[in-house]
Amino acid sequence: MSEHTEAMNARAAALARAGSLDLALAGGLLPPRIDCTVSEALVLGLLRQGVRAFVGVFGHGSTDLGEVLRVYAAHGLCRVFSVRHETEAAHAATALRWVTGERAAVFTSIGPGALQALAGSLAAASDGVGVWHLYGDETTEDEGPNMQQIPREEQQLFLRLCSAMGGAYALHTPGALATALRRGQAVVDHPYRAGPFFLLLPMNVQPRRLQDFALAELPGPAPWTPGPCDAAGLEPALDALQGAGRIVVKAGGGALGAGAALRELVERTGAVLVHTPIAAGVIPSGHPACMGVGGSKGTICGNFAMEEAELLLAVGTRAVCQSDSSRTGYLRVRQVVSVNADPAAALHYGRTLPLVGDARLVVEALCRGLEARGHRPTAEALAWRAACTAKKAEWEAFKEARYARPRLHDPLWGREVLTQPAAIRTALAWARERGVKCFFDAGDVQANGFQVATCDAPGEVFTETGASYMGFAVSALLATAMASRPFAALALTGDGSFTMNPQVLIDGVACGVRGIVLLLDNRRMAAISGLQRAQYGVDFATWDHVPVDYLAWAGAVPGVLPVPGGDDPEALRRALDRAHAHPGLALVHLPVYWGDDPLGGLGAFGRWNVGSWVEATERLRHGIGL
Repeated sequence: MSEHTEAMNARAAALARAGSLDLALAGGLLPPRIDCTVSEALVLGLLRQGVRAFVGVFGHGSTDLGEVLRVYAAHGLCRVFSVRHETEAAHAATALRWVTGERAAVFTSIGPGALQALAGSLAAASDGVGVWHLYGDETTEDEGPNMQQIPREEQQLFLRLCSAMGGAYALHTPGALATALRRGQAVVDHPYRAGPFFLLLPMNVQPRRLQDFALAELPGPAPWTPGPCDAAGLEPALDALQGAGRIVVKAGGGALGAGAALRELVERTGAVLVHTPIAAGVIPSGHPACMGVGGSKGTICGNFAMEEAELLLAVGTRAVCQSDSSRTGYLRVRQVVSVNADPAAALHYGRTLPLVGDARLVVEALCRGLEARGHRPTAEALAWRAACTAKKAEWEAFKEARYARPRLHDPLWGREVLTQPAAIRTALAWARERGVKCFFDAGDVQANGFQVATCDAPGEVFTETGASYMGFAVSALLATAMASRPFAALALTGDGSFTMNPQVLIDGVACGVRGIVLLLDNRRMAAISGLQRAQYGVDFATWDHVPVDYLAWAGAVPGVLPVPGGDDPEALRRALDRAHAHPGLALVHLPVYWGDDPLGGLGAFGRWNVGSWVEATERLRHGIGL
């Protein structure tokens, strides 16, 4: 063992005894200044910020970082998860932070691996989840083109790429490490718009020695909390709420912490609430004011509420195109009150009274203001709630008609199989009874899923609709093993999404995942096939001619339990029970229906600015002028 490795082991042992860097310094177990490599200082800095999980793929661009992680993991200071695909690693780290709040870092080599992790970071960027990305990068000596760098005679091309996705820093100068860590912390722990941060580590800088490095330079945890809005803005907002009889609240991901205040507000005003898929459970689905999701793949009641309201109270939402039907969702809204900590998001719509601040604090202030004014729902507001409630009953009947016919004959399978609404409803009910977290993959499974899902609180269902990244859900199962308190999870995925990241079968066993892949197989990208038929009357190049035996595939990996899902709800429940009893990863294969029978899906009730719909949608949007 080299002298350097011995010193690193001694430092790691001291940290393990003390419990943290701050305690080790305070107790004299570590000197205030040390000689170490850039890689070790980086790991120490991330540990001080609470990063304990590292996931990725090592390569020639990250060997020095890998050596430091080997030593620190051996002392129990962090855990390292070596996987088989960098996009999978990015998804797993995103899921860990999203579900548990625990920080994680993705590591890759130089070049292709970094590009794959960068692609996967789109989910964290879109959904506002803070994740560290550590990429090997070209050397700073410019001795010649580095293998796997972008082959152009320019510097810092990966820095330019990563900067387009989020915050980024190229550690060209070792002495700038503390600044890089502080910049990263401001992104991954941002109070209302977190995201991925990319720290590019030149291969020759990682092992560079930092002489007499002051450990106090490393930034510690620094939680930020946005405050309430400017009190002067509340009065016109209260006037608007009091003067409107038909109010719709649109709750996005930024509203998840404001559930209690939103329940009070809808009761005080007679408003109804529509939520984005990511905000499921912000108020219980069974609450009379909850109309479910709305938008281009909304619900009968959610879209009715959006299209008939006269005032929109937007809370913590970015107004993504599918969420507001490409800006045509609010046909009759004359006034918008927008609550958002991000000024740009707060000013998205015209005719807006912006309330810039923390969603919970602002909504609570609105409730106090309405109470002080003695405001109660007007007769018009009560009639509005009743009209929306009737539409909610219509939506429930619409769903029940599909649940009552859970099986349809499918020509591909040559027999009756479960429909996606029936299968997803069965799986979600099963998971709720057992406290199992549910991840939804992109596509038709996701769209039917957020229409079917009913939640009492946030954190039951995780729907990655920000990027709709195929393969996210199955990769997210790795978070069950990465968490400091492991949890059980169910990934609901289609055959198309699963084959984007199938290496989870191997990595799930290697990392100790406890979870289930529920693979709904219709041998096609059903969401796109359906879109093509709706727009052009025919589907093209979105279905698969190659039959795959997914059970044999899963069974080829020792430790994975393959389970046939059956053809009816009770058979599916038995299959899920069998999979759940397995002390590892299981795959349940379920053939599902696809076709033109309206009972086979939940349909769409909104508009979208794509394909043959563009001209009409844009004309409507500009006619509304919101």
